[in-house]
Amino acid sequence: MNAPSSLFNTYNRAPIVVERGEGVWLYDQTGRKYLDFGGGVAVNVLGHAHPHLVEAVKAQAEKLWHTSNLYEIPGQARAAERLCNASFADRVFFTNSGAEALECSIKTARRYHYSKGNPERFRILTFEGAFHGRTLATIAAGGQEKYLEGFGPKVEGFDQLPFGDLDALKAAMTHDVAAILIEPIQGEGGIRSVPTQFLQDIRQLCDENDVLLILDEVQTGMGRTGHLFAYELAGIEPDILASAKALGGGFPVGACLATEEAASGMVPGVHGTTYGGNPLAMAACNAVLDIVLEDGFLDDVKQKSLRFKQGLASLTDQFPDVVEEVRGEGLILGLKCKVNNLDFVKALMEQDMLAIPAGANVVRLLPPLNITDNEISEGLARLEKAAQSLSLKTP
Repeated sequence: MNAPSSLFNTYNRAPIVVERGEGVWLYDQTGRKYLDFGGGVAVNVLGHAHPHLVEAVKAQAEKLWHTSNLYEIPGQARAAERLCNASFADRVFFTNSGAEALECSIKTARRYHYSKGNPERFRILTFEGAFHGRTLATIAAGGQEKYLEGFGPKVEGFDQLPFGDLDALKAAMTHDVAAILIEPIQGEGGIRSVPTQFLQDIRQLCDENDVLLILDEVQTGMGRTGHLFAYELAGIEPDILASAKALGGGFPVGACLATEEAASGMVPGVHGTTYGGNPLAMAACNAVLDIVLEDGFLDDVKQKSLRFKQGLASLTDQFPDVVEEVRGEGLILGLKCKVNNLDFVKALMEQDMLAIPAGANVVRLLPPLNITDNEISEGLARLEKAAQSLSLKTP
């Protein structure tokens, strides 16, 4: 029996002790090999131990790890310029995590209105089923009781609205609203895509009311949907965007992206971070950008997604008592289950394959974007075996 742990008892961990990884594969201490379609919750965009990412971090580690933001950090300037050139943004603030990127996004929106002489405009409209992080502000933004319970009064200034309800949104657009915050695809909420028309309607409402649109692309960004950011699918642009997870390929990196206008209130002294965007983090970030921004990379993700989704669709045909629906875009995909999704995740683990549960009884599939066709085929074969093991149909 294992000795009692000195860690906080906040995780229900799977009984796997991972020792190393290579590409889409993880190896535990016994040498057992797992096909990793969880990707560290959409983090390992290039898989495990990608040579270019490893070399970039090693080379930087031998020179300089950290100086703080009291001094110039060339890697930050380079990464910010590349992100801005490839997106809607004019300005970037680097953080250590997605929750911090959302905190910066919220502060940026509120500060925008304050700097224009409207300090009363601080409320943020969000949507049921959302997940925006684990800080006091971001659990208030998400509004889910299971994350709020036991942490005292909910942080003021966040109003949750029914998902996809345009009438409710219009009714909530009062004089004190600063921004609308939404995930283009709810990740923790069950790979639930926001309808394109609804995103376009939100953009129009924001324009009409001088309200900022904040997109939470912590999970959907950096190529996960086959576009650098998921907002491109709807043909709109946000004012502010939060990115993280895949941004560092496994190294903790987050970022708040904004237009020049939206960021106009963020002047020296109003926000900061000690670790955010340090030289080591920026080496990882720029290495990821080297590959994700290569010509043809995102087109390749779209082709892989098409092949993978076609294979997943066959599961709904073969095992309608197990899988109800395939959800998602690119390589952020989900299986809406008829069986308990935790049972499906367990069945996959018995096939030496890793996936992640989500809300709405969904199993998330988040393989690396550079996964090969053969590895997709292997994943589909293991998914089929797991579904077969849970099916009530006679073999």
